[in-house]
Amino acid sequence: MGEWTDKLKGRVKETVGTATGDRELEAEGKKDTLKGAVKEKIEDAKRVIKDADDEVKGRR
Repeated sequence: MGEWTDKLKGRVKETVGTATGDRELEAEGKKDTLKGAVKEKIEDAKRVIKDADDEVKGRR
């Protein structure tokens, strides 16, 4: 769930930064959005590994 929060927080910061002309806030928002995307990919990989492990255990 942390990935969703990071992505949302990043989008808000990025939007506010763009609207106000605050390039630092906009960059921080992009960083948070990217951080959330990376966390999401890690969670996806964990699920794939767990599913594969469960499948192998089920075949024994």
